[in-house]
Amino acid sequence: MRNKRPSGIFVPGKLPARAPVDRAAIVRALAEDAPEGDITVRLTVPENVTARANLVAKQDLTASGMETFKAVFAEVNSAIRVSLKIRDGARAKKGEVMAHVTGPAGAVLTAERVALNFLTRACSVATLTASYVAAVRGTRAVILDTRKTTPGLRDLEKYAVLCGGGANHRRDLSSMVLVKENHVTLAGGVAQAVRMAKKGSPKRYVEIEVTSLAELEEALDAGADMALLDNMSPAMMEKAVRQNGGRAMLEASGNMTLKRAARTAKTGVDFISVGALTHSAPAVDMSLLVELVRR
Repeated sequence: MRNKRPSGIFVPGKLPARAPVDRAAIVRALAEDAPEGDITVRLTVPENVTARANLVAKQDLTASGMETFKAVFAEVNSAIRVSLKIRDGARAKKGEVMAHVTGPAGAVLTAERVALNFLTRACSVATLTASYVAAVRGTRAVILDTRKTTPGLRDLEKYAVLCGGGANHRRDLSSMVLVKENHVTLAGGVAQAVRMAKKGSPKRYVEIEVTSLAELEEALDAGADMALLDNMSPAMMEKAVRQNGGRAMLEASGNMTLKRAARTAKTGVDFISVGALTHSAPAVDMSLLVELVRR
């Protein structure tokens, strides 16, 4: 029987009750974008002008970060009203209105770019994740993210992975034990590294990176809960699955394109980690179209 997964992680597509909104990150981003205020708005937009804007998807995409989008406008001016028309995790079609924004025109324009930057980043990650999830559909494999995130935006990006139907690996270095190649070198070998981790913290879930079937056997004999199959060929991964025999969970990793992920999923591994979800997600296209309501 396979070892149980560690509580709270590796759960695909399960969104938290409340979307993460990092106010500190929003404040920093606004200060970065307008350190001395919005000069153009101050010179060209009368204070008594009200504007209405529609957030429009300019391609098919998976929504994520809608609450952060809303929070940016509230941070700039509490008089701005944002009505969300799509929930996180839902699919938006090209041309679909995702939100309505109404309020003081100058404040709407000042908040626009920062709000779109956060939203575009989250939707990009969610959309790419959904593509990987679709590529492995029909297999046991779950798509995982990594810690290869944008500094300061980890929670937003890992939440976006959930919105795309993927699952979160460990959030940080404190979450679980993941013994990588450098740890193995310093510990004196695969088996020694696993035993050290188990002895030092017997209740913690321990995963270890292996690069060969011999290393996999060492890890299993030492009691590893999970093995990361690093850059193995599909043929070798199939052998690893047979050799494992359900003793531990197996994660495949290394240059996971959509095509490679689809092939890897058929080997019978439990998880496929994809760094590209957060470090190389291509930007989705959306825009905020503003119109004058009144003076």
